[in-house]
Amino acid sequence: MSVVLITGSCGLVGSESVEFFTSKGFDVVGIDNNSRLKFFGKDGDINWIKSSLIKSYKNYIHKNIDIRNYLALKKIFRKYKNSIKLIIHSAAQPSHDWAKKKPFVDFNINALGTLNLLNLTKRYSYNAPFIFMSTNKVYGDNPNLLPLRELNSRWEISKKHKYFRGIDESMSLDNSVHSFFGASKCYADLIVQEYGKNDGLKTVCFRASCITGPNHAGAKLHGFLSYLVKSSLTKKTYSIIGYKGKQVRDNIHSYDLIKCFWNYFKKPRVGEIYNIGGGRKSNCSVIEALNYVESFANIKIKKIYKKANRVGDHIWYITDIKKFRRHYPKWKQKYGTKKIIEELIYSFK
Repeated sequence: MSVVLITGSCGLVGSESVEFFTSKGFDVVGIDNNSRLKFFGKDGDINWIKSSLIKSYKNYIHKNIDIRNYLALKKIFRKYKNSIKLIIHSAAQPSHDWAKKKPFVDFNINALGTLNLLNLTKRYSYNAPFIFMSTNKVYGDNPNLLPLRELNSRWEISKKHKYFRGIDESMSLDNSVHSFFGASKCYADLIVQEYGKNDGLKTVCFRASCITGPNHAGAKLHGFLSYLVKSSLTKKTYSIIGYKGKQVRDNIHSYDLIKCFWNYFKKPRVGEIYNIGGGRKSNCSVIEALNYVESFANIKIKKIYKKANRVGDHIWYITDIKKFRRHYPKWKQKYGTKKIIEELIYSFK
């Protein structure tokens, strides 16, 4: 038996991983307790994805477990031990706003939950590569110190600047405002590296920018493009928060991200980190995304502007993915922003 253990298996990254690795012939054990329902209300409920995965994939086993529960996790690791060939840890509390309201809960899920999984991997499944879904929020608001220019529809950086092609792993994590969410993910990121560098586990942190795809349960506090499209098509008012709506994000499709996982799994490295995102191929500002949805779907979106930005929110963030490309040259990026938005529109109709 060859098992892939996936936490957050009913979320965007997790469910896409389930579909991919079951298709490769692996038995997949998915851990997900639908905590998004508590975080985001009915918009975050992913029970429909759970039902779909159980129905669609005979080699998928679902476990309704909280990653803070060490003993419950231990039972799974003790059962499968070295049959576990890969761990994909994508479970998290993913919202800045929610983390600020409940910092203890946020830290226990993002930090302690990660530590639980690392400790059990070391004890029972030492040879299994450990993939951790980190975030670009580990850099805090340091990207906001870059010399940005205001253009008609976005903030942008000079073509002569070293970060024009995107922000790479050289950016500092220090002396910045992280938000409570960013801080808890930063701890998890560092402890994942430590289990690699110190204990020899094959660990990797993917410091992701915005991730999207049709399986994303777009909620107000989480899921930029998915929620934007969902709000637009259901005629809800969309709130533009700060920076004149010109803040820029790069967006990576979950399909492209899972192909990163596959490449790493076939040739794992120890204690590695990669900035991962849509890069220069796939990025947009909030205004640009709204304009394209209006144009492609032939609708008029109701929107309001709130001047105050979120604490620690990035004005401009585009990922430089050259390090991952250098280590894994066979990986090819399939999706650009327009293709992503069009797919989201079709999936919500």
